Amino acid sequence: MDVLIVTLASALAGFVDSIVGGGGLILVPALFATFPNAPPATMLGTNKSASVWGAAFSTWRYSRHVDMAWRTLLVAAVVTFIGACLGAWTVTQVSPALLRRALPFVLLVLLVYTLARKDMGREHAPRWHARQEGWLLCGMGLVVGFYDGFFGPGAGSFFVFFLVRVLGYDFLHASAGAKLLNTASNSAALLALSWTGHVWWHLALPLAAANILGSWLGTRLALKRGAGFVRNVFLGVVGALILKTGYDAFLR
Repeated sequence: MDVLIVTLASALAGFVDSIVGGGGLILVPALFATFPNAPPATMLGTNKSASVWGAAFSTWRYSRHVDMAWRTLLVAAVVTFIGACLGAWTVTQVSPALLRRALPFVLLVLLVYTLARKDMGREHAPRWHARQEGWLLCGMGLVVGFYDGFFGPGAGSFFVFFLVRVLGYDFLHASAGAKLLNTASNSAALLALSWTGHVWWHLALPLAAANILGSWLGTRLALKRGAGFVRNVFLGVVGALILKTGYDAFLR
């Protein structure tokens, strides 16, 4: 029964994550609730063992229907991977307590800004030439990748927001690009956590399969409904992140 519960949670997480990120809001609490005596790092590693495959599958699905700047995105993905590795190492040296308290307010600013700019991300109009876009993507990948390795919640939303606000992508193209970068940062985290033995591999296969199924359904819906739908899901996920991170930081 325990395996069934977390497998269903992984499918739902893959569905949400494939549209705009935030799958960890579903699968991580489900793992902690189902296995309350397990080490937290093991639950986080097991979550990554599923989410990395869902993110990779979503990237492939989006790439079949959405034009992606592969040359710059792949370089940025490598930089994101490096940033996430650095973040994972840094968290062993420095406590993320201050960042934990600041995060809800950062997300709130992001939410209010997106709500105020009603037309933002509805049309795909990249603002930069390829080389400039490449540098910006690498800078973003390093910073958000570091954050994902160091702390993590909301990393996918930060990727999407940057691609929309700074690069001029619509929400659909931004979600596609974010999935590739998320795959890189998730891979780094999974590598670090598996190296230290913090992955339950007996759960990895069913969770990964369910996450991929959810990702297939989510990307199909996002491609069918378009950028406006992805924007609305983005707002919902960021709102949920504000509540979750605020509770963890100040009430828990």
